[in-house]
Amino acid sequence: EARGLTLIGVSVANLDEDAPVQLTLPFDRRDGGALDVALDAVRERFGLSALTPAVLLGRDQGIAMPVLPDARR
Repeated sequence: EARGLTLIGVSVANLDEDAPVQLTLPFDRRDGGALDVALDAVRERFGLSALTPAVLLGRDQGIAMPVLPDARR
């Protein structure tokens, strides 16, 4: 039975307190289309809140706006 990746854990230590920093994606601008496809696949499988900018972590998102399916699919 083939199983996919289900969990990735990251551990950090000895960090200094500082404001969150939003990194720019993609790091290598030559293949931005592939990154967009991957992000769309993650959001489709796990929902729109699966990926979020770091500066929004821990903040109240307020009222959620419903997103309609893309008519081009």
